[in-house]
Formats: sequence, C-alpha cells, structure tokens
Amino acid sequence: MTESVIKRRALRIEQHPSIPLYLFALEAGEVDLVADVARISRDEAGRLLGYQRPEKKQHVKQILEYLDSEDVLFPNGLILALPSTVRFRGSRGPNSTDGLSTIGTLEIPLPASRDAPRPALIVDGQQRSLALALTKKSKLPITVAGFVAEDLAVQRDQFLRVNTVSPLPTNLVSELLPEVNTKLPTKLSARKLPSILVNALNQDSDSPFKGLIKQASTTPDKKSDVVVKDNSLISAIEESLLPSGVLFPYKNLSNGTIDTTTIRNILVVYWTAVRDTFPEAWGLPPTRSRLMHGVGIRSIGRLMDRVMDRVLTVADINSKDAYDKAMAELALVKPNCHWTEGRWLELNISWNELQNTPRHISTLSNFLIRNYLHSRMSAS
Repeated sequence: MTESVIKRRALRIEQHPSIPLYLFALEAGEVDLVADVARISRDEAGRLLGYQRPEKKQHVKQILEYLDSEDVLFPNGLILALPSTVRFRGSRGPNSTDGLSTIGTLEIPLPASRDAPRPALIVDGQQRSLALALTKKSKLPITVAGFVAEDLAVQRDQFLRVNTVSPLPTNLVSELLPEVNTKLPTKLSARKLPSILVNALNQDSDSPFKGLIKQASTTPDKKSDVVVKDNSLISAIEESLLPSGVLFPYKNLSNGTIDTTTIRNILVVYWTAVRDTFPEAWGLPPTRSRLMHGVGIRSIGRLMDRVMDRVLTVADINSKDAYDKAMAELALVKPNCHWTEGRWLELNISWNELQNTPRHISTLSNFLIRNYLHSRMSAS
C-alpha cells in the first residue's frame, strides 16, 4: 500500500459538543479500504455484536449496474462511524468558518494490510458500499458523512434512526433496541423492554424458550432449531405490559423504574407451565404445531393475563407453588386445545388452518379465555 493515510478536504459541522461530524468525499475504490460492515451476530457468551442486516445481492447488483452505466449521478452518500485516530486540521484564515462549519483537511489512517480491520464502520449504505467496491469506476467521488464514535451503542442508535424511512426488518430492530441507551422515539421505546425480555428468554438457562427464538443474529446452522419468531413473543409481552395486563403493576410510573426481574420470572413460570402442559406441541416448527406459531404465541400469551393474575394472588412467583398453580390453571383449558391435530370444534376450524392474522388471534384468544373462565367457574 503506497500510503498509510487518506487525506481529504472536509467540513467539520458544529453540531454535537462531543461527537465530531465531518462531510467529505472518497473515491469509490477507497470505501472498501476505509470502512467495514458490522454484521449482526452473537459471540459464544451471547453478547450482541454489530448491527447490520445481511447483504441483499439483488439490490447490490442493481446499484452496480447503475454505477457502471454512463453519466452517473450518485448523490446517495454513506454514513460512517470513524475511529478516534482520525485527525482534522482546520484551514487558516478568516474565512475558514462561518459558525456552522469549518473547512480543513481530514486524515483517515489506513490498515497495515488488506486483511487487517478497517478503521471505520458503515452505519448507513452497506448495500451501496458493496456495489462501490465492485464498480469499474473506482475513481468516482462519493459523498460521505462521518462521525467519530467507536462506542457501538452510539453507532447502533444512529443506525436505527437513519433507517426509519425504509423500515428495517422488525427482528433486527428488536434485537438492537436493548443495546441502545439514548432517548428513543415513543414507538421504539415501547418495544425496548419486551425486546430485552425476549433476548433474556432466548438465552437464560431456566427459560423454556432457550435457543428456540428466531432473531436477526440467528446463524444459518441454527435455523432448524429456532421455531418461534421473536416478534410474536415481543407483541405478546407488549400487550401484558399495558394497564390491563398482568405485567403492568411492575412498572412504577411515578419514578420510571421497572421490576424487570419479577416480570422475567412471571414469564418463565407461565411459559414453563405452558411447555409442560402441552409437551407434545412444544418446540416443534409452526407447520407442525400451532402453539409455536404466531397465532398460538399471541393467543396463549393473552391467556397469561388471566392465569397469572390468579396465580399471583395465592403464590409467591419465586416459589414452586407458582409453577404448580399455573399448571393447575392451564389444565382447565388443555382438553379443548388442538395444537397439532384435530379441529377446534367451537371455532369450526382445523388446527393447521389457524393463521397469524388479527382475526384468528382474536378468535382463538377469546375462545381460550372464555373456556378458561367457564372451566374455572365449574370447578369452584
């Protein structure tokens, strides 16, 4: 490599007091030298790594075809997270700044070899960057906005924010939310706690869902093991956190604190009892078990509010009595459930005709709750 540093004229934007922001240009062929893609994954300890979704080959191909065409105008720039080792030297003279920006020279260090990690990470524009690495027009100038932040939490926060117009895959957003500690938009903020809980349920050794939940970081070799979509479980938990739900009392609205430990324990006790009540239906692909299907997760999740409300009136959630009581309550609905075969007679529908639609979720959950309350009254 002929030089260890790329130098570019740049504008430093006076926007954030502690996170420098620069606007500059790179040649198309330089992007691959400077920036890497941080793919979302998990290490052996279960810690979340990266934040980017998988490559979309067709999208990359379309961009590349345009880049290699005649008279290219490519204003769609990249957003990079730059390392703290970049250096900016402002130009001298009275006209170097207008109070909003300062003109100068940005120096970006390059890796010692092609195999070494790149200094920057792509926060927005990974599909464009992959096409830029392949284009014949390697000298084409590309606009870049770069902010200096090596903290993954800051990078993930920006990644979520810049991808609001073209929505990210729901499971990718759900898995990233627990790692973001800055103030979020209301809609994303409401999903953060359920996402944290689903991450815990997928990793904790005492959880019946351990290793069963499909997330954005699920590797191809694990695809056959995961049977529950994280979004279905997140939605079920979201509903139980509403004022009418059994989890709501553990949110202290006056001081903003949340008893996450107790909420997690309620979920573990209830869903463990669900697993043990319906062992023949647990852990199967949703094509073979509607309990693992979105319609089953959402519907039996709504039943949790009724069952666990009763359980918590007579048992400490941390005692074995809570599990035993949950099993006894679920036994009231078990005879009328058909997760893997047969027909739901009152609903006049075959087990495998149930779909993850609002109508079927509402129909099935109403049946389960109605059946539970009727059986409870009959047993009294």
